[in-house]
Amino acid sequence: MALARGLLVASSLIAGAQALTVAEAAAIAGTYAANIKVTRNPVYPLDLVDQYELETRSKVEAYLTKKVQAGTNNNCTLANAGVRQEWADLSIEEREEYVAAVTCLMKLPAQAPKDRFPGAVSRFDDFVAYHMTHAMELHNNYNLFPAHKHFIWAFEQALRNECGYKGYQPYMNYDRIAKDLTTNPANSPHWNGNSSSLGGNGEPDPEHKGIGQGNRIIIPSGGGGGCVKSGPFSDMVVSLGPTSMTSIKHLPKNPKADGTGSNPRCLRRDINKDAALGATADRAHKLLVESKNVDTFYNGLLGSPPVRDDPHGFGIHTAGHYIHAVDPGGDAGTSPGDPGFYFHHGALDRLWWMWQMQDPEERLNAVPMYGKVIPMDHGSHGMKEKRQARETDPNKMVVDLKWLSPLVSPLMQAHDQLGSNGGAYCYIYI
Repeated sequence: MALARGLLVASSLIAGAQALTVAEAAAIAGTYAANIKVTRNPVYPLDLVDQYELETRSKVEAYLTKKVQAGTNNNCTLANAGVRQEWADLSIEEREEYVAAVTCLMKLPAQAPKDRFPGAVSRFDDFVAYHMTHAMELHNNYNLFPAHKHFIWAFEQALRNECGYKGYQPYMNYDRIAKDLTTNPANSPHWNGNSSSLGGNGEPDPEHKGIGQGNRIIIPSGGGGGCVKSGPFSDMVVSLGPTSMTSIKHLPKNPKADGTGSNPRCLRRDINKDAALGATADRAHKLLVESKNVDTFYNGLLGSPPVRDDPHGFGIHTAGHYIHAVDPGGDAGTSPGDPGFYFHHGALDRLWWMWQMQDPEERLNAVPMYGKVIPMDHGSHGMKEKRQARETDPNKMVVDLKWLSPLVSPLMQAHDQLGSNGGAYCYIYI
């Protein structure tokens, strides 16, 4: 009888009925305890942010229950949600499967317009090509969080649908990386250069002095800077870029002024503990707890203004990018050209999600007002269409990733990862 009742409830939900009790909706939404089974790496105890995520789970369950009861979850429940985990918590086999899928994307032909992007060789390059020509739009206050959420999701979909990957996009835990790089870099599951890592550090390059800002070095060199010669992606060929946004001065010039031409070269890195120290768990936890509105959260994440008496006070967004910087990772335009990009922006998406879930009714649709609004173009999926009039209402704006993914309309659909965008988004972070 209970089974029959459960089937009736599920059928009513699918049919669009909204006459569910809270208990019925909660049963459909599910619980973490019943549905999410995750193995953690025993080397890493839970940090402050991990603990915060644990404490947030009851709020996620309550939020999803409300969506089920209202019939707006688009079939997304904790029973079918994708689970994005920290890289080191994955098994060695799972990490190697991810590396294989990224390598697969690097071997598939590009879909970006060839006349516009002669340097785009692969499907992996497609994501770089979009990011480098839409960097201003992607990083304005309206789009930094939702457009990058969709960008990471589109990359994940390419891995799964085009390269047979069964998992979901991992993220990086900055605190783990900071401690590994401070004590013993050879032990880092992320950067130790073995087959289940994201590859190793770059060779020492005496010309690489660090990451500059204006006339000063804000992050000194970690001792690398040259070509990566160990582990996955050691034979990777970087083609696009650099762009004018790079802070590295001694890179080979691209034949096209905007960086879109073919410029084959090695992947260069400076795996840097000083960068990681700008994104440690205490900093992220403070941001989550003390940000009572989205402007505070947004500005704090970006390190705006930077904390002058803090040698690592440049903000978590900057810190995460420069953990694996140089070329292309140190170039704001071509940064998706280093696989580490997706781990960093996954970590930022996780922080935003946890912040939202503290008060979904107020925070899910909150848009930071700091900065210049540069909405994304939409129209044809070519690159030469005329710019549309700049829309400033987020309920009318869209996320248009051109050849990477269908439109998200309106932009606010990319604020919620539990059943939004027509149900395309359905994932959690652990």
